[in-house]
Amino acid sequence: MPDTAKIRELNDQFRKTMSGGRIVVTNSIATRGDLAEILAKVRDFETFDNGNDPHGEHDFGAFEADRDSIYWKIDYYDRALSHGSPNPADESVTCRVMTVMLAEEY
Repeated sequence: MPDTAKIRELNDQFRKTMSGGRIVVTNSIATRGDLAEILAKVRDFETFDNGNDPHGEHDFGAFEADRDSIYWKIDYYDRALSHGSPNPADESVTCRVMTVMLAEEY
């Protein structure tokens, strides 16, 4: 049984500080003139509900920016980034990767 509270805590910490994992932005996001504002919206995101957070891990969010739908998603990999993490609640065996993308790229 996963430790959902610990996973949520680690995800929130990573998202809010943008440290403790890797951040990937798609080319569509990287070439926008508002990248800093988009990343700020990711950091400040708090609109979690059953629709976007059914497992309570705070690993996904969506918002609008200049008429575009933006998604961000946190995935859990092993430290070598070759497989999924054996335990996303354990920082010593997990590398968090957050991808920020246009909704149409999901």
